[in-house]
Amino acid sequence: MTPVATTRRLRGFTGAGYDKGRGLLTQAAWFAVLNLLFLKWWFPPRLRPTLLRAFGARVGERVLIRHRVRVQWPWKLTVGDDVWIGEDSWLINLEPISIASDVCVSQGAVLCTGSHQRRSPTFEFDNAPIRLEPGSWVAARAMVLRGVTVGAGAVVGAGAVAHRDVPAGAVHTAGGAV
Repeated sequence: MTPVATTRRLRGFTGAGYDKGRGLLTQAAWFAVLNLLFLKWWFPPRLRPTLLRAFGARVGERVLIRHRVRVQWPWKLTVGDDVWIGEDSWLINLEPISIASDVCVSQGAVLCTGSHQRRSPTFEFDNAPIRLEPGSWVAARAMVLRGVTVGAGAVVGAGAVAHRDVPAGAVHTAGGAV
């Protein structure tokens, strides 16, 4: 059976179903703080959780957030205790991202809660939350996509893409499950 191509009409995009969660003034203030302070190598790592909390994130104790970490909307972020987030990571949280305690998100990892309905002519959003359970690890340059739960102690290996749930204790690599 031959797949039917969808004719895109992006001009009709409405963004239906996506709520940024804060007004334009708060969004602009966050982008200013993100780009002028939060991302910078010279900004003290111990102050990054404080800035996130100031914008509504729930962040636990002893959280290490390295430089060049991008967070789309802090008010849609929950981070447990003893979490490490490596440099160049990107948390694209159009929907909530929940990171439990003792989780490592390594360098260059991407957690992306956003997507689009591929069969929608106007390419409407198809977003869903991400959850990283206790002790999980998203390795360097790995990607976790919308709606995925990475189970307790599970690993998304370097360069792998987790497009469905990773069971507790499992290892998902670029070549598949191990």
